[in-house]
Amino acid sequence: MRLAVVGATGLVGKTMLRVLEEREFRCDELLVAASERSAGGHLTFRGEELPVLTLAEVLAREPEVALFSAGAAVSREWAPRFVEAGCRVVDNSSAWRMDPEVKLIVPEVNGHLLGEKDELIANPNCSTIQLVVALAPLHRAFTIKRLVISTYQAITGTGQKAVKQYEREKAGEELSGADRVYPYPILENCLPHCDVFLENDYTKEEMKLVHETRKILSEPDLPVTATAVRVPVLGGHSESVNVEFEKAFELDEVRRLLVGAPGLVLQDDPAQLFYPMPRYAKNRDEVFVGRLRRDETVPHGLNLWIVADNLRKGAATNAVQIAEMLA
Repeated sequence: MRLAVVGATGLVGKTMLRVLEEREFRCDELLVAASERSAGGHLTFRGEELPVLTLAEVLAREPEVALFSAGAAVSREWAPRFVEAGCRVVDNSSAWRMDPEVKLIVPEVNGHLLGEKDELIANPNCSTIQLVVALAPLHRAFTIKRLVISTYQAITGTGQKAVKQYEREKAGEELSGADRVYPYPILENCLPHCDVFLENDYTKEEMKLVHETRKILSEPDLPVTATAVRVPVLGGHSESVNVEFEKAFELDEVRRLLVGAPGLVLQDDPAQLFYPMPRYAKNRDEVFVGRLRRDETVPHGLNLWIVADNLRKGAATNAVQIAEMLA
């Protein structure tokens, strides 16, 4: 197999290379691509120096599978061209997620939907992935009636420029507007503002959670509402989730379902101060769940806390898992 990673010099792209190496993904040749500005450099994979190519150069080498993480504009232009050349594409951008002809895949949740005819597969948003990994087994058992989500998202979700803003602020530098990715300082601050605001006053990130969750769970009318907050954490998204179910449940049954679910780790012992935190989810591929407790204001309500490394399971690892299924 000839495998390509497009956007290989970005935070997610570099993480993809690391995950491919760690999971010992079998390929005969790995091609790495970036923008023309970044092409000509080198990246290390399995101890070898790989030249960074342009997308046109990689396409000419006819890869069989390509992992895209270069932004929606690049994906809209180049993913169809790779597909036309016989390459199967796993795209990490928002370009194709809500296309009704493109499957939105989290292997632990709906990987069974992948077929040989799927040439372009969408990788969901980072905050959506960890959410549905935790909720899917509970939805199958008790049927979600309504979902309220509050996210606490790491700055690495915005990219390398956001990390630089944080580091420069931490060093005490005064930044002008041109130096900032965010409209306000992120150090010692929380911004209730992930992505751009839409006409309904929700942000694009919040509406991704709504629409992608519905699509992955095959529940187009599921009531979902979200608030997404950017926090000064370098790695790992956290989510406070309130679920109202159609059916009654016992907390012991909830715990049993979560313990038995693929890709999940239950960390739920308040007496021992044991609960998920992004600091300890960093560089891990699992989704961590804890703080389980009934919502005592509704008949079948549950509160839970979900944490995952947004660069790994929230992006790179999920894409590599899809590629493993294609292989």
